[in-house]
Amino acid sequence: MKKYALSSADFAPKSAPILLQGSVQDNIKKAAELGYQGLEVHMRETTILNYDELIRVSDGHGVKISAIVTGRLHTQGGVSLLDDRPYIIKAAMEGMGSYIEMASKLKTDLIIGWIKGNVPESGCRAYYMERLANNLRVLSDQAAAQGVRMMLEVINRYEVNVFTTVKETLDFLVKWNIPNVYVHLDTFHMNIDEANPLEAIRMCGEKLAYFHIADNTRCYPGSGTLDFKSYLDVLKEIAYKGYISVECLPEPDGETAAKKALAHLHKCG
Repeated sequence: MKKYALSSADFAPKSAPILLQGSVQDNIKKAAELGYQGLEVHMRETTILNYDELIRVSDGHGVKISAIVTGRLHTQGGVSLLDDRPYIIKAAMEGMGSYIEMASKLKTDLIIGWIKGNVPESGCRAYYMERLANNLRVLSDQAAAQGVRMMLEVINRYEVNVFTTVKETLDFLVKWNIPNVYVHLDTFHMNIDEANPLEAIRMCGEKLAYFHIADNTRCYPGSGTLDFKSYLDVLKEIAYKGYISVECLPEPDGETAAKKALAHLHKCG
């Protein structure tokens, strides 16, 4: 059985691909009403949570936390794992440590996207990628000790300059032999940078741990031109068992987009 999740946050601008806004508890309840099995949570590492209450609500509504997204540590906290300043790296590693503890308590995984940072335009790429590998290895060990997986998000080249294709991401993981780090794909980003998105999924195989879904418009699946049946078919082909999470723009509004997305995915599946 496919497991569908949708994106959420306490608040977000309409320009962000977030469908539900409010407390995690309320968003779990709304996700259940909409027919989803998972809730993806975008939040700061400093967020104070009532874990016992969250687990009670999650179990009671049959909706698990599918993943915690760490991007706000970068976009709001202003740090990254590639920074040249040691005190910034220290803050990034400490923040990621807090995320790992959160994920462990909620029995879920972490998405690493923007927090990884970008290689400076005039920087030596090999030098920065070694720095990133060393930092990820420390976090990987820390996460593994607490039963948490980390997932590198492949993002299009207009937004980042690190991990823009599946091949680049897999080559990095093989070269640096970083355990407990997997690949996270997104149909919107793949449609920009992958010559053949379906082959890219096959290339990932068992290293694929999370899957974002949005149309080429970045609105809900079915609003644009992407063939989602082919994506679902190839996920089945590689025996993917993770969440398929709708992370799209809230057009015309979050709940309507969530309903239309799920209806289209059920039709394709």
